[in-house]
Amino acid sequence: MNNLLRLHEGVVQIVTDDPWTLVRDPVLASAPGLLILPLIHWLERPSTHAVWLGPDDDVESLVPWLASLPLIALDFPSFRDGRAYSQAYLLRSRFGWTGELRAIGDVLRDQLSHMRQCGFDSFAVREDKSAEDALKGLAGMSVLYGRSVIEPRPLFRRR
Repeated sequence: MNNLLRLHEGVVQIVTDDPWTLVRDPVLASAPGLLILPLIHWLERPSTHAVWLGPDDDVESLVPWLASLPLIALDFPSFRDGRAYSQAYLLRSRFGWTGELRAIGDVLRDQLSHMRQCGFDSFAVREDKSAEDALKGLAGMSVLYGRSVIEPRPLFRRR
């Protein structure tokens, strides 16, 4: 996957050798290698590959497999569609999932800091954008007032 950023021990890096292939075309669902399949195709063989959820997919449908899933990708079909933020927050906070959580789709620099606060730790930046420029988006805000997945205490509780 091109333009992939990943957080590793708090440090963001541009990934040049991602082993995963995102499958959007159902014809490619049987391709060799490590695949990230849409939920409907992944459910046919859940132990073999990673999964990606669209905005209408139910996060709770993954609960029986969370312990064995290496990667979950959440799709942003448009920068105006923020349902994946809620899906990420549920996976991290309610279900305690700790694997790689990847943002895919219309992922832009301005969203990265907020995605990180919701629990994303890898970001497939849109291919027509610069990954180097997107790194600046992860610098984000220096102080967050509210709670998030990475800092569950509001500011007034941190003093």
